[in-house]
Amino acid sequence: MSVLSTLKRGLELALAVFSVTLMVSLVVLVLFAVTLREMGAALTWYDEVATVMLAWITYYGSALAALRRGHLASPEVLRKLPENIRLPLFLFGELLVVTFFVVLAWAGLQVVILLEGDTLISLTWVPVQLTQSVIPVGATLFIVAHLLSLPDEWENLRNRQRLPTEQI
Repeated sequence: MSVLSTLKRGLELALAVFSVTLMVSLVVLVLFAVTLREMGAALTWYDEVATVMLAWITYYGSALAALRRGHLASPEVLRKLPENIRLPLFLFGELLVVTFFVVLAWAGLQVVILLEGDTLISLTWVPVQLTQSVIPVGATLFIVAHLLSLPDEWENLRNRQRLPTEQI
């Protein structure tokens, strides 16, 4: 097993465990909050924390999807093109994706810097910088995941291998 494969598998495991932990935690929180609300004792911080958790699930889950090449893309279209067009278009698309997430990571970092000193409204001991750190961290993880999955996708495109969904 190559170093790249080991890194890819390690990142996939870490992202999967973290994403599932976030999802289970959100479900538990929602059920707990609904139960308390039915009993007449609503949590004051529930809405704010649940919103943050949902954003975190989205960002970390998208990095996991990028690693598995499960994000929005149309590789079937590229596979049908001749190789002299297919591979340059693939590289151009990859460059656009990585560029977008580099800009997103940079902008997210600027937001985190700007929010220094702010805290959540309902939980004043939680810094907003922590909650918003998901933007630059998630974007960076997406870039890393995307680049780790690039060699396999390149090889699949070169060999015109079909996707599992195309074999139906």
